Amino acid sequence: RSHCTRGGGRRQKQRCEGEAKSSVSVPRGTCMTMCPAYELRQRELQNRLHRFEVLTGTEHDRLPRADVSRTVKEYSRPAAGKDSTRATDLRPPDILLKTVYYLVDDIAASSTLHPWTEVYSFVFDRLRSVRQDMIIQRISGPECVAVLERTVRFLLFASYRLCGQPLRLFDSCINDTHLQECLSWLLECYREGQHQHQEEFQALSLLYNLGSAQAVQHVLELPGSVRLSPPVRLALAIGRAYVERNPVRLLRLARRLDFLQGCALHRHLLPCRRDLLLLYSHGHSSRNCRFPIQKLADILSLESSLTAQLCRAHGIHVGGEWVIFSKGSFTESLSEELQCAQMHRLLEDKQQDLTVSDIIHGVA
Repeated sequence: RSHCTRGGGRRQKQRCEGEAKSSVSVPRGTCMTMCPAYELRQRELQNRLHRFEVLTGTEHDRLPRADVSRTVKEYSRPAAGKDSTRATDLRPPDILLKTVYYLVDDIAASSTLHPWTEVYSFVFDRLRSVRQDMIIQRISGPECVAVLERTVRFLLFASYRLCGQPLRLFDSCINDTHLQECLSWLLECYREGQHQHQEEFQALSLLYNLGSAQAVQHVLELPGSVRLSPPVRLALAIGRAYVERNPVRLLRLARRLDFLQGCALHRHLLPCRRDLLLLYSHGHSSRNCRFPIQKLADILSLESSLTAQLCRAHGIHVGGEWVIFSKGSFTESLSEELQCAQMHRLLEDKQQDLTVSDIIHGVA
């Protein structure tokens, strides 16, 4: 089964299917560097090198030179008349994996490259180029899985780290689209054999797509060794709490997640906390009822000050150390000043001393 159907969207799928019909043999890359020599020369001449790729000492030249050890092939959109199957422009699997390791360890995890929005943009584009080379060559097997696993981890981590950034710096919808495509491709790869990290990514898929009947059905059809593994069972339990509208149980279970699992879940936390406040506004609605704000903060996994801010945003009265719930005053609309990024304590506690390399390589 061709992997042209994964990771590239509808147009790329159609293009790959056309190539499959018109080509007798699948191209095999011969480029042994992270960027083909022809592209490197062209980008030097056109002054299209990224600052992460420029040779030290030539930054202020009219045409900066490329550092061959740091220049990485760009993603290139398919164009009429352009041959994307030249062997000299395609990197074989071992070079693609080497490129991914470079992007993770030397760029994404760098302590000197700033801002991280630019780091993300560079790594995102170059990882997309890696997947493009894999699709054209129909690469499968361990190298393909290793690339996709690191790509998924990178995109999940970025969805958390860049949460709340302006649209011009980080488009969460585009990130989500690529993450879903990579997850779909990866889970398809897992159908073809056993892989070391399968349980981890089956659980991540469930947590990221919380409430998806399709994601749950996929897991229920897996072999028992995967379906009954601790990460998948925990993800299924969290999914059940979500479907049953039980935010208290969901947040309690979320404390057992590791950091990357928390990144997968984090986009659902703000709506979950809203549901909890709605539930409490009905269950504890009384003039004489006072709920301790610190206890509510512990349930929500937030600091007291943020708990008070969240309550007020939903029309719930906060007086000193107490919260006064009233079903009549609860409002669904959130203040524009209240952002998901402010509510990340649950994940910050989990990250602790983990490096970006640890997170993306799955060392944690």
